[in-house]
Amino acid sequence: MNVYLNNGIVKASEARISVFDHGFLYGDGIFETMRAYDGVIFMFDEHLDRLYRSASFIGLDIQKKIPDIKRAVYETLMANSLTNAYVRLSISRGYGPIGIDPDLCKENTFLIIANEFRNYPHSYYAEGINVMISSVRRNPIEALNPQIKSLNFLNNILAKIEAKKVEAMEALMLNMQGFIAECTISNIFFVKDDVLCTPSVRCGILDGITRGLVIDIALKSGYRVNESEFTTGDLLSASEVFITNSSMELMPVKRVEDKIYPVGQAYNLLHKIYRREVETYVMNKREEPPSLWK
Repeated sequence: MNVYLNNGIVKASEARISVFDHGFLYGDGIFETMRAYDGVIFMFDEHLDRLYRSASFIGLDIQKKIPDIKRAVYETLMANSLTNAYVRLSISRGYGPIGIDPDLCKENTFLIIANEFRNYPHSYYAEGINVMISSVRRNPIEALNPQIKSLNFLNNILAKIEAKKVEAMEALMLNMQGFIAECTISNIFFVKDDVLCTPSVRCGILDGITRGLVIDIALKSGYRVNESEFTTGDLLSASEVFITNSSMELMPVKRVEDKIYPVGQAYNLLHKIYRREVETYVMNKREEPPSLWK
């Protein structure tokens, strides 16, 4: 396996990041996860826009331009002979002496990892997954803005630990006011009274790329969409539930706590249209440089 570290491709076994890197020491950095379909990074520009937004929120100067980052990602895919892949791009504040002053670090640490994408089990999409409601509350906006896709993921990890203890695939986190926020690595949607509902960004969520596309698809398909504050009671009285992120796309939920849900009509329709959007995007983008097709 090969990775892209700082300025070029290196073997993963030979990649070295300093123990004084502030990403390691303090979680001081940002990341994006993306999915490549048939040699094309889906919604690449949107992911990079969010990367630069995260950087601006933490005062991080990304020392590479967008065209250079795009080329580096495709170089990483080529170096691993991948066309369908999971891609993680991480940028830390970089190497520096002990201390939290950002000015101690003069250069970013820039890392791209690309792995072959392995589909989730078919049963997850056919039957749905289990989700539990975590006791771990989502970081409040006033403490750590969730619009920063940060290397510090401990809040989510603590909720994931709870989920694993009860053999649930995902944990749903509430915000400090008790409203539904998001799951550890996904956004949540549910249908109630024929309205597609999802927590608004003011609930302390990351505005997922897939979440945004699903909302657009739903509106174009004639659904009413309500982005608002919702309680667990709203969720537990819903007729269907599903979660979204870039790697899983849309995935139905069959159980939240003791409530059982069917794989519903909204999920089936929206996922079908989402897949069509992916196919159209890939067809239109694969001839644009940088690309594995050029």
